[in-house]
Amino acid sequence: MKKITKLLFSLIVGVGLFSTTAQAKQTLHWSELSEVQTLDPALSVDTVSSEMMRNSYEGLYRFDNNGKLKRALVKQATLSDDKLTYTFTLQKNAQWSDGTPVTAKDFVYSWQRAVAPKTKASNAQLFSGIKNATEIMAGQKAPTELGITAVDKHTLKVELSHPLPYFKSLVVAPIFSPLNQKAVEKYGKDYGTAANKAVYNGPFIVKNWTGSNQKWNLVKNKHYWAKKHIKLDQVAFLVTKSTATSYNMFQSGQLDQTNLNQDQARQLRTSKEFVARKQARTQYLEFNKQNVALKNANIRKAISTAIDRKQLVDQILADGSMQTKSFVPQGLMTYAGKDFAKVAGTKAGTTFDRKAAQKYLKQGLKELGQDSLELQLLGDDDDLSKKTNEYLQSQLEENLPHVKVTTLNITKKTRIARMQKGEFEVVLTGWGADYQDATSFLDLFRTDSPYNFGKWQNGEYNKLLEQASSQTGQARFDTLVKAAKILNQDQAIAPLYQPALATLLKKDVHHLIYDPVGGYTFRDVTLK
Repeated sequence: MKKITKLLFSLIVGVGLFSTTAQAKQTLHWSELSEVQTLDPALSVDTVSSEMMRNSYEGLYRFDNNGKLKRALVKQATLSDDKLTYTFTLQKNAQWSDGTPVTAKDFVYSWQRAVAPKTKASNAQLFSGIKNATEIMAGQKAPTELGITAVDKHTLKVELSHPLPYFKSLVVAPIFSPLNQKAVEKYGKDYGTAANKAVYNGPFIVKNWTGSNQKWNLVKNKHYWAKKHIKLDQVAFLVTKSTATSYNMFQSGQLDQTNLNQDQARQLRTSKEFVARKQARTQYLEFNKQNVALKNANIRKAISTAIDRKQLVDQILADGSMQTKSFVPQGLMTYAGKDFAKVAGTKAGTTFDRKAAQKYLKQGLKELGQDSLELQLLGDDDDLSKKTNEYLQSQLEENLPHVKVTTLNITKKTRIARMQKGEFEVVLTGWGADYQDATSFLDLFRTDSPYNFGKWQNGEYNKLLEQASSQTGQARFDTLVKAAKILNQDQAIAPLYQPALATLLKKDVHHLIYDPVGGYTFRDVTLK
């Protein structure tokens, strides 16, 4: 009997020890609406990939909550009196995940690679304010002439072509991360196409992503220079395109976070676990100007004016999203106490008016020599995109006689690929800020921008953005406002709403950082 009692006691103690060990493992379980596209900082065009890279690479600066800038690899920074030269002293103990040191040369290599035309970097235009970048991207100068120099192992000098008041927030973008040249050259065009084909220097490394799967992990980087501050062992990601699925998993304890659709947000907004995240983002319709009908400004205006944005955000989304009258979101840029989005917003091109929409349509069809119009509306295959496209379809068909709209919802990766090839008519898409300035949005529609998928062209718009690049203060603010108004007045796009991210988050998740520009950072997270 004593032996049985002793055995039972041993089993209980053993189970207790096992449970304690399991609980000590700090694993955050996270839901995503779409897959990772790439782990190459130069090629990222989507939110999920950017989120992974902001947590697995580390550049000069990072964002804390609400857009507050923090030094990352920078120990000290100085700016010349003419505001054209930054000198950065870097952390001396920073290492790559393979144990080799991170040096100033890693920044030089990465930045020169990003602006080299052969790289075809999606966000190369972000370098435009750096000395010689524009000429390099145009093939007029060699990448080695970019205004970035490794003074020594841990000193980096950056020369600008003109003052950039937003420079420190600009270089938080993943494309400005350093790169391990040996690794990039080893994997060549396959660099970043899978988790094991990249080398990282951030608080986490990516594991178990094969290039197309819907499960992967961020695992604590044992070589990270500030690893003692990282409490999480890993973040386990799962793509759940249906928020009904992710909500059920959240309820059963399989997920620590879930995104919510509009119906869920409406029902759960009083929950203690409900969190609405403000986003520096705009959802909009882009028109393909290669399409004969959509090249017509009156047709574009008819489509935009036929959409009731208030009903969209209040009744369809119902998650805290706001209707917008500007492509640039509220809260992104202010000057002299004025919010850029509010100053630049216009009723033209953003206000619902059925009669005006029908008038624009009638005039547009007359100019085209047509009596009807058929359009395809492209979008992603997640729940929110599907529901939004259904609403837009109904609005256009109800408010515009002789207009027939079909919807096509496909994977985000395929939708982006089709936009890049110009294989769309009207597409529901969105853009999130790369840095804290209106040009993060306005530069998308320069004639030569790789993000100008619809091929809209406006000479005055280009001139205004060029003019703003040599201005500062109020003059620059006013010039950018003029440019922003042209987007609406010519209906280059149809701004719809500034989204809020409605979520549920377990109460034992602490110190999670969410910034409207940078998104989620898991660096400081603890689980209790």
